[in-house]
Amino acid sequence: MTEPIIFSIHDLDFYYGKSLALSKINMKIEPKKVTALIGPSGCGKSTFLRCLNRMNDTIAGARVEGEILLEGSNIYAPEVDVVDLRQRVGMVFQKPNPFPQPIYDNVAFGPRVLGTTTNKTDLDEVVETSLKAAALWEDVKDKLHTDALSLALGQQQRLCIARVLATRPEVILMDESTSALDPIATLRIEELIAELKQDYTIVIVTHNMQQAARVSDSTGLFWLGELVEFSPTTEIFTRPKEELTESYITGKLG
Repeated sequence: MTEPIIFSIHDLDFYYGKSLALSKINMKIEPKKVTALIGPSGCGKSTFLRCLNRMNDTIAGARVEGEILLEGSNIYAPEVDVVDLRQRVGMVFQKPNPFPQPIYDNVAFGPRVLGTTTNKTDLDEVVETSLKAAALWEDVKDKLHTDALSLALGQQQRLCIARVLATRPEVILMDESTSALDPIATLRIEELIAELKQDYTIVIVTHNMQQAARVSDSTGLFWLGELVEFSPTTEIFTRPKEELTESYITGKLG
């Protein structure tokens, strides 16, 4: 039995004030797959990613036209609870941003704020499960009450992933989440993405085309606010349909 599409995007336009940043984006994001968004800086990748959990709402003058359906429901409908949406669609940012608190409190933050887990035993279990899922438990199990900022950058990023997992999302958005990391830490995050897609839908923005080729199932090329091509990753890198796509992935443009 085929699982329903997680996100369906129809004729999405996005404006910063009067400036059109995204134009007529159409895309379907499949469940428990990794979707990569590639393209040069300023082409709209991160803007599009932030549309998926309404992070752009915080920007004055930001405006959306068209539809983004999450499992069939329009996330921009007036009755949508944005807090609930961001619990279902979590985000990991470009630079690790752990709170200046103990490791335990970082992971427990979401469940505490949302009120989903209040019992200490249950909270301990959520913290341990989330850290294990983020491949960090063995590194930190004996120092859960140590300041999170004492961790190495790669560990901090995995902690941020654990913090998202603790809220039990359906979708994880990752905006250039390895760009600040060294090659070894990057590889560990990529291995983690491969494991997480067994249970989560993942959408990544990356400048690294080799990374997109390694970790994703589908890839979309953004260019000047438009989605030039969206195809299975193997096809887009070996048999692109658009000349612009071929020029970008072969390095002739970009």
